[in-house]
Amino acid sequence: MATVIKMPRLSDTMTEGFIKSWSKKVGDRVKPGDVLAEVETDKATMDLEAYEDGVLLHIAIPSGGVPVDDIIAILGKEGEAFEHLLNNGATSGADNPPANATAAEVAEPSTVSGGSAPEVQDETRIKASPLARSIARERGISLSAVRGSGDHGRIVKRDLEELASAPPAQTGRATRPPSPSDKDREVPVSQMRKTIARRLAESKFAAPHFYLTTEVNMDACIAAREQLNERAPEKISFNDLIAKACATALRAHPAVNVSWHGDTMVYHGSIHLGIAVAIDDGLVVPVVRDADHKGLTDLHQEIADLAARAKDRKLGLEEMQGNTFTLSNLGMFDIEHFTAIINPPDACILAVGSIRKQPAVVNDELVISNRMKMTLSCDHRAVDGATGARFLQTLKGLLEAPVAMLL
Repeated sequence: MATVIKMPRLSDTMTEGFIKSWSKKVGDRVKPGDVLAEVETDKATMDLEAYEDGVLLHIAIPSGGVPVDDIIAILGKEGEAFEHLLNNGATSGADNPPANATAAEVAEPSTVSGGSAPEVQDETRIKASPLARSIARERGISLSAVRGSGDHGRIVKRDLEELASAPPAQTGRATRPPSPSDKDREVPVSQMRKTIARRLAESKFAAPHFYLTTEVNMDACIAAREQLNERAPEKISFNDLIAKACATALRAHPAVNVSWHGDTMVYHGSIHLGIAVAIDDGLVVPVVRDADHKGLTDLHQEIADLAARAKDRKLGLEEMQGNTFTLSNLGMFDIEHFTAIINPPDACILAVGSIRKQPAVVNDELVISNRMKMTLSCDHRAVDGATGARFLQTLKGLLEAPVAMLL
């Protein structure tokens, strides 16, 4: 009997998935474990695998957004009737392609502002990584014009970057430098960007934010980092030190390690530190679990690993869930001060700016000191001003006397 394949719920916040490409075409035989399609969720791009043997009889949605539990394909025996399954399914028969159509035969041309409609090209069978496809879509690059350098000619991120930086003679296609007369380009909003927009809008307008800012004397922290890096197997960053200080301060102030759930508040016994990481499509927050129980070297290795895999979009969903407090650091971009929007259901997020040499009064004397500003965004439904202020005091004290983090 033919089997209906529906859009699965691949994350706890997912309401729809975006089919980026099909790895199989109608008529292909598949077995359990075969990758059927690449599906972009609100958090990552994942492979949709087959769980049964059979022939791919029908592709209902060649590409684009699909609500969770809507039919996307049908698997069964060769020549088996399946139309009755579509009539009982969630998708509209009028919107379905013919039963023997492949994804390429029904794919719509991408929209380009101005000019005539471009020729429809079958890019679903071109081997490319999910990140490369995303970059190509955002930049309006046809994958058929790109030579892949990965395994078996697979197109990867660096191929798109080299194409953008290469002179016209090297790209293999006609290019010209940008000019003010260039037409606007429409880019479909990714599932990740849609979710970021929805969740942060909900947070900003539903959670009554208030902000607490303090300035830290980082002289002692700089000196401590230099001494640590003389002995550490890997170079400890300022972000590692700040993460360690946050975890230590949260242990001292459990009222900040809280999440808001409407009718209930959860005071977390464990400290799971979310680290905001910017990627091409937006922002992801991988989670360092039990951060207060980890030393600086372990923290450094885990944060570096999570950040690298986040940028390559290789994080598992479980690695981006369960944070109890979030750290967002823009100091490496020379940002002196900013306020961050709370990452729900957390009640707080810490925004960290750059370290700058500035005149400061220390022990009643005017000196040049290394200063850093931190701003704590708090959800006033769960955290009061004095509670947040005491947490910041402790955090500041740890960074100004970092040896206290070792006690």
